[in-house]
Amino acid sequence: MAYKITEECTACGLCEPECPVQAISEGDPVYTVDASVCIECEGHFDEPQCAAVCPVAAAVPDPDHPKK
Repeated sequence: MAYKITEECTACGLCEPECPVQAISEGDPVYTVDASVCIECEGHFDEPQCAAVCPVAAAVPDPDHPKK
């Protein structure tokens, strides 16, 4: 499933450059993940990089957007 960024996000920006498919963008007030683009880093990394680098664990699986 795609990932999402929760309201716990501190807008630090660490996740955006780590996404290999540019699915993350700066939102207001928190960063957002485009679920139609997110691939959970499959084929690029062993784990979703947004979740790996987030200092407040705000990047989580989004059950509303399962894998295609």
